[in-house]
Amino acid sequence: MNPLTNMRNVLKLSEHELQNPNGKSWHDMYRGSAWIFIAGFPYTLSEGDIICVFSQYGEIVNINLVRDSKTGKSKGFCFLCYEDQRSTVLAVDNLNGIKILDRSLRVDHVADYKPPKDNEKLDEETLRLYMEGCAPKPINQSSSTVDDNIKKEKKDKHKRSKEKKLKKRRESSD
Repeated sequence: MNPLTNMRNVLKLSEHELQNPNGKSWHDMYRGSAWIFIAGFPYTLSEGDIICVFSQYGEIVNINLVRDSKTGKSKGFCFLCYEDQRSTVLAVDNLNGIKILDRSLRVDHVADYKPPKDNEKLDEETLRLYMEGCAPKPINQSSSTVDDNIKKEKKDKHKRSKEKKLKKRRESSD
C-alpha cells in the first residue's frame, strides 16, 4: 500500500474513533509494544532532532535511525521506543501526517520490533544499550527501604569522615 494512503487510512481510523467513542480502539492491538515506526522525514534530521519532536508525548528510551551501511546517511525512517506504551497512541494520533521541512511524516505502531541483525559490529556497551534501552530502571523498593538506604549512606559517610579526622590527628601528633 502506498505510504500516503496508509497515512490517510490511519487518520480516518482515528477520526472514526473520535466520532464513535463507545467501541474498542484500534490502538489496543498494539498494547504490548512501545515501539513506533516513523518514515518520510528529511534525510538531514539526526536522532536528536527526531527525539526533540517526539519527546513531547513521552520519555524516549531507544531510537534506531536506519542508515545506509556504506555512507552512514539516514534512509529517512526510524524506529522509536517510548518508556510507556500509552505514549505511542499519542504520537501516532498527533504526529501522523504532520509536515516537517515540507515532508509528510508517517507514524505508525510496531507490533513486534526486532533489533537489526548486524549486532556483531557493535561494541559491548552499545549493544547492551541497544538491547536494554537507556531508560532508568524502575525501583521496586518501598519508600521506607529507600529512606533507610539514604540514612545508611549518610551514616557511613559521617563515619568515614570521623575516621579521616582521627587519622590526621594521629599523624600530626607523631
